[in-house]
Amino acid sequence: MGKMRGTVSTHDNTGLLVLAVDDEAPGLSEIKYLLESSPHIRRVLTAFDAAEALRILRGDYDPEVMERTKAGLPPVDAVFADINMPGLSGTDLARVLGAFRAPPALVFVTGVEHSEAVVAFEVGALDFVTKPINEDRINKAISRVVDRVAVTPAVTPEPVAQEPTDDEVIPVELGGTIKLVPRASVRYVEAQGDYARLHTSDGQSHLVRIPLAQLEERWENAGFVRIHRSFLVALPLVTELRMTSNGYAVVIGSGEGAKELPVSRRHTRELKERIVRPPKSSWG
Repeated sequence: MGKMRGTVSTHDNTGLLVLAVDDEAPGLSEIKYLLESSPHIRRVLTAFDAAEALRILRGDYDPEVMERTKAGLPPVDAVFADINMPGLSGTDLARVLGAFRAPPALVFVTGVEHSEAVVAFEVGALDFVTKPINEDRINKAISRVVDRVAVTPAVTPEPVAQEPTDDEVIPVELGGTIKLVPRASVRYVEAQGDYARLHTSDGQSHLVRIPLAQLEERWENAGFVRIHRSFLVALPLVTELRMTSNGYAVVIGSGEGAKELPVSRRHTRELKERIVRPPKSSWG
């Protein structure tokens, strides 16, 4: 079969960076092989489900993805995803991608019935490829991605003093299912080794495989501040800064739902300054 000629340049590299998502190993291997066979594709990342895909797109595993996001580019140029996957489905993934500041192109590669194609395009899919797939059909989808990338400018990164947005969601695994936790529902975050526990406004907590230091960097502009080596808090939710027998502590919330957390000496001065001149926030 004939291959497409020429290449597309993206993020100062020749060729596209794409992500393939499929919960079945044979299907994932096949789509990865076909994508890598295209001269337009420079690199293929892979994920076995939508939750892992979102972690990859956040830059948790890959420095290039993080750098692209910082530069105002989509984390990858395109996502080639199955629809029927355990936990978050492909259409769930599509809805999350739609909330990205610079969303990647989305192509569904799936064995579901044609009726699902209508749903796919409703959630913004660029193309819909049915299994069994072949090189020609994948090349047509890649060609559409190339055209999309060619006319899509990078988003200008917002300044550090930007007003925070609350649209980020964090996928967490609960008993074999995936739940999307909105960042806006997080009151504070507690370090637990290389993991972090998100404490939410409904009184629940969720363990995620993200170091506290990484969340501190990512959420700084959303009103979160480090108060201790073990705690990151949503500053707009702090109701008190009080002196205790062991030093300073903050109180989050009020009444029966109030929570007191320690403030370390090294973070006390910065916290006081932030409380006196808090950043603008859209928190309710």
